[in-house]
Amino acid sequence: MVAYTLSILAAVGAVALTALLFRRVKRAGEDRDPSGPSAAHAGAMLSAMFLLVFAIAIIVPWTTADAARLNTHAESQAAVDAYWAAADLPGSAPEEVRRSLREYVAFVVRDEWPVMADGKMHPVGAERMDDLRGRVTELQTRDNDEEDAKAGVLEQLSAISTARAQRTADAAASPPDGLLLLTVLTGVLVIVFPFLAGARPRGLAMLPLLATAALLGFGTYLTWDISHAFAGPLAVGPEAFQGALQEFARITGGM
Repeated sequence: MVAYTLSILAAVGAVALTALLFRRVKRAGEDRDPSGPSAAHAGAMLSAMFLLVFAIAIIVPWTTADAARLNTHAESQAAVDAYWAAADLPGSAPEEVRRSLREYVAFVVRDEWPVMADGKMHPVGAERMDDLRGRVTELQTRDNDEEDAKAGVLEQLSAISTARAQRTADAAASPPDGLLLLTVLTGVLVIVFPFLAGARPRGLAMLPLLATAALLGFGTYLTWDISHAFAGPLAVGPEAFQGALQEFARITGGM
């Protein structure tokens, strides 16, 4: 934060020093016109700065949401693959493992997803997965087929845990510190700049400014509204896990 403040002060100081030097040049003229070169240059730079910050504020959450959506499909597919691989486990393990997988996926859809909208994860989810991996690890196999099935289930459970860790990171992800504040600040400056430059619009001349202010306000609110992957207009839903539950039912019904 100190570095940012110093950079701003340095830029302001450079402008002040340049203005002071050019005031000593007799050929330099006054520029008080709202449509003069100073106002035009500053306005263009403010607009460019706002567009840059706004683009970052939109792109970062958008890409995060896309990555989070793909990760939910990877996690749910790993659960389906584990469900298939459990068929050749010894004894009553296939039914127990499959029941645990159904309970875990149903728990994610029913109980964990609402919590993720607040950027958190339900601690019970990780406990369920750790317990299942521990029970599968302790299984005693009698031949190579059962050992291969056990290894296959453990591999998919590891993939679920990895995807879950990424989902935890996606739920807590947010735009860089200060980005939303900078978006608001530059948006406000773009709106009030004509008045700061000396313009005093009246009548119909106010309509474009009002329309611009409304659009900038909507765009700025949008950057805040989509800042989390599991909340807002771009929210990632539990469709992938709901599909896994349907696949579980199909597999069980087809066995």
